[in-house]
Amino acid sequence: MADGTPRTPILAEQAADRLYIIDARNGVERRVLLDWIHSTSGDEDPAWASLDIEDGDHALPLDTLQTRLGGAPSRQVVPLRIAWRIPGFDRDRALKFRHLIFGDPRHPGSLRARLILLRDRRRAQILVGEAATLDALRDRFCAQTGGGDGEGADSPEFAGFVARQAALALDVAERGIRGTRYKVPRFVADSLRTNPKFRAALADLAGELGRPVADLYREARPLMKEVIARPSALFLDLRARLDRMMFGGYAPEMEVDAAELARLRGILREHPTAILFTHKTYIDGATPSRLTYENDMPMLHSFGGANLDFAVMGEFFRRSGMIFIRRSFQDQPVYKLVLRHYIAWLLAKRFPLSWAFEGTRSRLGKLMPPKYGLMKYVLDAAHATGTRDVHFVPFVTSFDLIRDVEEYAAEQTGRNKKPESLSWFIGYMKSLKEPSGRIRLDIGNPVVIGQAPGPDDKRALEKIAFAVAVEANRVTPLTVTSLMCLILLGLAPRGATAAELLAAIGAIARRARERDIRLSRELESGDEAALTATIDTLVASGLLTRYEAGSEIIYSIDPAKHPMASYYRNIIAHHFLDRAMIELVLFQLRDGGEGDATAAFWTKIDRLRDLFKFEFFYPPRDEHRAAIEAELARIDPVWDRRLASGDRGIAQLIRRCQPVVGHAILLPFAEAYSVVADLLTRAKPGDEVDQKALLDAALVEGRQAYLLRRISSEAAIGKLLFENGLSLMRHMGLADTATPDGLAARRALLAELRGLANVMESMRLSTTALADKLPSPGE
Repeated sequence: MADGTPRTPILAEQAADRLYIIDARNGVERRVLLDWIHSTSGDEDPAWASLDIEDGDHALPLDTLQTRLGGAPSRQVVPLRIAWRIPGFDRDRALKFRHLIFGDPRHPGSLRARLILLRDRRRAQILVGEAATLDALRDRFCAQTGGGDGEGADSPEFAGFVARQAALALDVAERGIRGTRYKVPRFVADSLRTNPKFRAALADLAGELGRPVADLYREARPLMKEVIARPSALFLDLRARLDRMMFGGYAPEMEVDAAELARLRGILREHPTAILFTHKTYIDGATPSRLTYENDMPMLHSFGGANLDFAVMGEFFRRSGMIFIRRSFQDQPVYKLVLRHYIAWLLAKRFPLSWAFEGTRSRLGKLMPPKYGLMKYVLDAAHATGTRDVHFVPFVTSFDLIRDVEEYAAEQTGRNKKPESLSWFIGYMKSLKEPSGRIRLDIGNPVVIGQAPGPDDKRALEKIAFAVAVEANRVTPLTVTSLMCLILLGLAPRGATAAELLAAIGAIARRARERDIRLSRELESGDEAALTATIDTLVASGLLTRYEAGSEIIYSIDPAKHPMASYYRNIIAHHFLDRAMIELVLFQLRDGGEGDATAAFWTKIDRLRDLFKFEFFYPPRDEHRAAIEAELARIDPVWDRRLASGDRGIAQLIRRCQPVVGHAILLPFAEAYSVVADLLTRAKPGDEVDQKALLDAALVEGRQAYLLRRISSEAAIGKLLFENGLSLMRHMGLADTATPDGLAARRALLAELRGLANVMESMRLSTTALADKLPSPGE
């Protein structure tokens, strides 16, 4: 039985043709299991073989088992094991890090096992795995290995296969009493080495490289050890404890929708799945694994960069399910082959995968362009193995505060990133103890791949990644932090009274509900106590400034904190992008005196789309135009008539847009691009663009422009912003060797960008002038 407690005795005539495989770690376990066999098998002398079936490279002592596998085809092979119970463990799963030294109490040594049995024999629960006939095992062996080493079903390889099958059957039985969270892969390297497809691929590669197959096998062996994760129950428990420690500064409970959680459970159970999380901080990769562990779902195999495989922590994470990937391996064909087949094996066995969709942490807050490498490997593996219905599940973690943001702000101004090390990790863990608010999890609808595209179908890969990005953006919620930063950056350098702030938050939240944009719990409920608690956390962290000495409470953001605040604003910027483009174009039309306002409106929308194409994900133009029209209809149902009527109608549309947010969304990008364009206009004919020198100069010139108030905020000074600006200018053909015509085009672009910045300054002034006219929350 799965729980190890047979409900009926095994009759002697039934037991006579059974072979028991005893998975025992020591003599104490073996004696307990033999006593059980003898007590249930009558007077017959039972056939048995005892092994310690560990997962590793060491050879199993298979001689006894091999000699006893020559029975009748109908002989039943019955696996046995002891599962050691831990009193009270199911209540709080409180394993300690000292168990790394003293060992997992679920796997006691001989002395410890004797002491347990003396105190309470019930803690030793006998597991009986699902039996199989020798004939069925031989068929399974041939199907899975193609006959293995070719020596037939009585070979040592077959005996090893039977032992591994026994261990897997016992793992299934053990999960029946311990939980699905402990479903871990076993014997992966052996399974790969004996897999016919892997052998055939290695033989093909040997032919391509002109090397002996044996050499490639020897090269693959250490690569398997490097790539393959080796999770175990002990390390999963300790990883869960470490996750809780990482989130020590946050509220104990993560917010997640129960219906989304139930849907995820079904997906993980029924389909090959990859959870693709957006990457804002080192610890957001731990939120999917924490969620699955705490809700007894299958463990996730997460991917991490090889730079994190350092000292003790690298082995710790590998033993808790992390797969470390080299940064570059294009010229390492054996490594690529091992990785591809390992991923295919995990997919086939329904072990869910998890990785950062963007490949690296977003230094700007908004969703970064996806990295295709891991997605391509998963799809290639699915294509090669015929795996269907792969589910890519977008997963968004929202934090009230992110401890990495200060580091990002410093990096963007030119400071070098600190290398990861054990001392760095300890310092980072200490920083996470500071109060940081809440964590919210949002799980998007899966992007389902019925049949994986071929390896050369780049367009299909891009479409799949784009679909994941769109869904991740859709389920990203508005939080108190992001809204506060959006509003206060839009008003800066002016602050906002508490009443103005609440009114603005209320107005934006109402807009969000109209568009089905998700809101964090305190915004959705309108709970002022929860809202105040979050604001207190932001003030205590130094992100917000609160002035209480006057007659009113005033909130603002210190100019030095603008780069940090812009990060939180950028997280939700995509929700306001259509609105921002509409507002900016309306203000341009108000000041420009265009003839056909409707035609000019759409021309300018297309121009903004082109200018900021390296910052945001856009749908196709027709879909985007429909989205813009829907947003206009929310502003004013008769927007088309007002727009067509000219200046007066445009002024009416602008009034209906209040409070204006467009400048808060787009101004940093326009200002950053203008710094790059300004540097390019200073070139002489024949000058080439040196990217590194240009970006270094942009950091210096950007600082100068801020001091002269040619740009309004330090949030516009950043390496990634400047890089994207240069990418735009390359795309426009303005970063080639300087020519007189090219320099004229650069100057025209600079004038355009500065003109946009001026228009957005008028938008800011309009919002500031109307700030005290916003309705109070109770009106």
